[in-house]
Amino acid sequence: SRGARALSMAGAPGVSLLGQDAAIALDEDLMATPGFSVDQLMELAGLSVACAVVDAYPAATSCLVVAGPGNNGGDGLVAARHLVHFGLSNVVVVYPKRPEKSLFANLVKQCEDVGAAVSSELVPGEHDLGGYDVVLDAIFGFSFRGVPRAPFDAILAALERPSRPPLVSVDVPSGWHVEDGPTGPVKLAPDVLVSLTAPKRCARHFAGRHYVGGRFVPPTIKAKYGLELPPYPGVSQVMELEGWGR
Repeated sequence: SRGARALSMAGAPGVSLLGQDAAIALDEDLMATPGFSVDQLMELAGLSVACAVVDAYPAATSCLVVAGPGNNGGDGLVAARHLVHFGLSNVVVVYPKRPEKSLFANLVKQCEDVGAAVSSELVPGEHDLGGYDVVLDAIFGFSFRGVPRAPFDAILAALERPSRPPLVSVDVPSGWHVEDGPTGPVKLAPDVLVSLTAPKRCARHFAGRHYVGGRFVPPTIKAKYGLELPPYPGVSQVMELEGWGR
């Protein structure tokens, strides 16, 4: 049986969808002082993503993680490390734009320490997408606006190709509008979406396997935002919403 128990949408009381402003405000509330630190939330989010990847693709032995310049990319770096700990033998991170903050430098070092190679660019031949069992899209999150610029425009174009391996997106498929979905030039169509804290409104336009990783959200925050979230069984960090979008 899958590690994340499936919840039938037909029998669910409902799942909250966050707009952009609410998602930003919720994160700010989580990081209020005293509260969670950014690196704590990133660790919890990245662990949830890694759990969802392994749950959705239990036979996978290799993963290409494409990390963006913000916190979404940090979640991807954390997920990469945990995927190695979970037994994947070949985890590679493409991380073109690296912030100077020590938090992100530490995450890169932690990946390298467990044998997950971190590269600055997607190199044709060296990073042949067909050579991986799954690709993790951790490029842009819910604060993204506008049109992707180089080098992410070319990377996203590669991820849009029908020949690519299964694709998992972190929180929001990269290039999508957080509320309106794929209304811009990027029409990324991931196979799996891992929503963090709670699904964003763009999830209405997603019809693949949908996980939520928000077990760490305190009851006070849930109450403030009126969040309806699924129960997390046992010690699972994620819950799959079975039948989402169908």
